[in-house]
Amino acid sequence: MFDDPRQLAPRRVQRLPRPDGGFVLRSPEPLQAHARCVGEWLEQWARETPQAAAFAEPAAAGGWTTLTWSALRRRVGAVAQAMLDLALPAGRPAVVLSDNALDHLVLLLAGMHIGRPVCTVSSGYCRLAAGDFTRIHGILRQLDPALVYAYDAATYASALRDAPGTPVVVFSQGADTHPGALAFAQLASAVETPAVMRAFDAVTPDTHAKYLLTSGSTGHPKVVINTQRMLTANQQQLGQAFRFLALERPVLLDWLPWSHTFGGNHNMNIVLRHGGTMYIDDGRPMPGLVDRTVAHLREVQPTVYFNVPKGYEMLLPALEADDTLAWGFFEKLRMVFYAGSGMPLATWQRLEAVAARVRDEPVWFTTSWGSTETAPAVTSVHWKIERPGVIGLPLPGVELKFAPVGGAGGKLEMRVRGPNVFPGYLGNDEATQAAFDDEGYYRIGDAGHLADEGDASQGVVFDGRVAEDFKLTSGTWVSVGLLRLRVVSALAPLAQDVVVTGHDRSEAGALIFLAEAGRRLAPEALRERVRDALRALAAEAGGSSQAPSRALVLPDAPSMAAGEITDKGYINQRLTLQRRAAEVDALYALPPDPRVIRA
Repeated sequence: MFDDPRQLAPRRVQRLPRPDGGFVLRSPEPLQAHARCVGEWLEQWARETPQAAAFAEPAAAGGWTTLTWSALRRRVGAVAQAMLDLALPAGRPAVVLSDNALDHLVLLLAGMHIGRPVCTVSSGYCRLAAGDFTRIHGILRQLDPALVYAYDAATYASALRDAPGTPVVVFSQGADTHPGALAFAQLASAVETPAVMRAFDAVTPDTHAKYLLTSGSTGHPKVVINTQRMLTANQQQLGQAFRFLALERPVLLDWLPWSHTFGGNHNMNIVLRHGGTMYIDDGRPMPGLVDRTVAHLREVQPTVYFNVPKGYEMLLPALEADDTLAWGFFEKLRMVFYAGSGMPLATWQRLEAVAARVRDEPVWFTTSWGSTETAPAVTSVHWKIERPGVIGLPLPGVELKFAPVGGAGGKLEMRVRGPNVFPGYLGNDEATQAAFDDEGYYRIGDAGHLADEGDASQGVVFDGRVAEDFKLTSGTWVSVGLLRLRVVSALAPLAQDVVVTGHDRSEAGALIFLAEAGRRLAPEALRERVRDALRALAAEAGGSSQAPSRALVLPDAPSMAAGEITDKGYINQRLTLQRRAAEVDALYALPPDPRVIRA
């Protein structure tokens, strides 16, 4: 596979030096022609493979409710017609508030088919709000939607009762309990007319396809414009790297939320672009909910699997304990893909060990790097790597600039230019202007360096968030992303995640969120394990910035409702430090707080 150019693109890159000491990387392979809009993929597969399974969701009575490509196209056409019949005000999006599901998918594709942008908002803003809907109301005020959809009124109607504006409200269940709401079935029963295809033909590559929200660590998320060109160009870029997708239609079991670019653009669009099949996983990498994913893996054998590192960590106990489950999971897998945060080496090695028990061919781990503003992939690893760290090389059509930045320990900020880069933030000219440098490169805020300065084809290594890094009082920079990964790996499998501390302090520290294995340990045994890990890190480190001198185990889990943890399962370091200021103070208190564990 790795030596076959029909399967994977050869590992090639051009390096162009810059007078400021930075450089630009780009692929020597030109970007090939791509679809005008996302809807062209749907039209293609409905025509060419009408009876093939497209998307499926768990059925209430067990098994799966499946839409073929022809059935999906019919439902999209019906809902698109209903949206046209509603004569919704121009220039205003449709908004989805609930989780991944077939009705959600149909509405999303219907809007894009007729040039009506759709914004999927994390369901956590409604479900975890505990009666305080200030944040979701602020988001709705910002988006000013013409239509708002949610799956069931019982869960979501309370968030909409006093919401700003007068959008059309649609529910799949319980519409009759919310005054003026429409039932989704009513939209899906419309009869498509030629008006749908007239609207479809008017969609251009610059038409707004989606709006996605940034994580909003400041409490005011920005609205990222995703154009049709961004989405189709990015899939062409990925297809030119992962060429086997065109030879073997992908099968996915996927939980990643469509409110984020990883699940909603990268994974969903791989299925749409290649005529594959997605089984919508209603599990999550959380205690109890991961059992749903395990149950689905007994029924579905994916050919490519996407997850965040935490998701793999949550699956590992079941895979390690059950060879039948592990065999079913690994048998047809062409690649194991991780993104969202760095993969701890311990997790990688445990997955390799399980795979080696049930298959002869080693499992291939790969990853990518990008953002909501880049649709999302900028780089990909389309070759075999032996351990985590490398994030790949630029995809065709992308220019990746490495720009020296003041401070930050001499780091190089990665900046991006290409057809998959967004045009700006909706209604926020100031943020849009700040997002680009004077050469039109998007300032993504991540740092990177070459794995081998003498050979750029060895790939790029992620070097943390420029804004997260900080100095100790000694003047030494702490690379938060890399240190976090080292600590999580040293504590495996005890820690779910850690937050690195030490800004304007003399030593780095760590706040530890426990995984299930850590919670099962007796308190003294846990303290000893954490102390041993800190001492091991200190013995390996080259200084106080390379290892935490102290740690504090937190009694609770990171809060998704408060924004500490995103839907993708990784920690928002800056916001968590703000919310946990008292615990940070305890780490450095004199006399020492008895809860603090010292190396």
